[in-house]
Amino acid sequence: MHRVVALALPDVVAFDLAIPAQVFGHEDERGRYSFRVCAAQPGLVPTTSGFSIQAADGLDALLSADTVVVPGYAPLDDPPAEVCEALRQAAANGARVVSVCTGAFALAAAGLLDGKRATTHWRNAERLQTLYPGVTVDADVLYIDQGSVSTSAGVAAGIDLCLHLVRKDYGTEAANSIARRMVVAPHREGGQVQFMERAVAAPLALFADTCAWARQNLAEPLTVDDMAAHAGWAPRSFTRKFAAEAGMTPLRWLNDQRIAEACRLLETTDLTVQAVASRTGLGTTANFRLHFTRKLNTTPSSYRRLYQGRNRQAAPA
Repeated sequence: MHRVVALALPDVVAFDLAIPAQVFGHEDERGRYSFRVCAAQPGLVPTTSGFSIQAADGLDALLSADTVVVPGYAPLDDPPAEVCEALRQAAANGARVVSVCTGAFALAAAGLLDGKRATTHWRNAERLQTLYPGVTVDADVLYIDQGSVSTSAGVAAGIDLCLHLVRKDYGTEAANSIARRMVVAPHREGGQVQFMERAVAAPLALFADTCAWARQNLAEPLTVDDMAAHAGWAPRSFTRKFAAEAGMTPLRWLNDQRIAEACRLLETTDLTVQAVASRTGLGTTANFRLHFTRKLNTTPSSYRRLYQGRNRQAAPA
């Protein structure tokens, strides 16, 4: 019997806690896993959803766990010293330590992510990296398994990680059975990057007109020389000044605009992939797929299915 203990920190994200409960604590899994919830103090623990949950156990439960799961919580302040110490002791005892979403902040505060790759919700990845520079934060993936320590990306990515752990513990058939019960995919392609909000690039004061012109003409085979000519600058000077103001080269900026527009068209229209490639200036269908997959770690067709929710008949250009 594999003993799983979830640590509920106030204010715990209810869905994050429900994921390991459904995967490991369901009655169908009682032959494989035991599941309990603990807290710094036994009793009611508030959630971010307006209700509280009952934690029957205190921190001592962590010391006999085979797997410790820390769901996300808010605000992202360091847990009390006794919580961090209990997490370190559980890891020292050989427990596999796992975080869901922003639970990674608790693992980082306990020093369990030092020198390791880790992930968290994409909205909080930069903060995790800033607060804990000894951690290599990768915001593009759904989860990272480092053996004794594993972390998942935002919210539902906890399902991907928990199913992965079941697959390691009891095999593919066991993980697939749980996925069918939960009515989720046993394995999802791509990473967290496909779910990120694509922030609009900050307007560039010096080249605002050129940037607006470029966005309106993405279907054309624009080059850096074309942008420089529109701005009335020599190409080298334009490139240097643009990079200083935008924090990236003109070519990268242009490619980002093309990908952002491609995402918009895939989400909101029935245009064929070929038509999307043409309207965004990304060339052939093959070239479009290459650039899109490199940027978002998923194919244009998969991205469209993800956001449109069903297979739609693509309209001609």
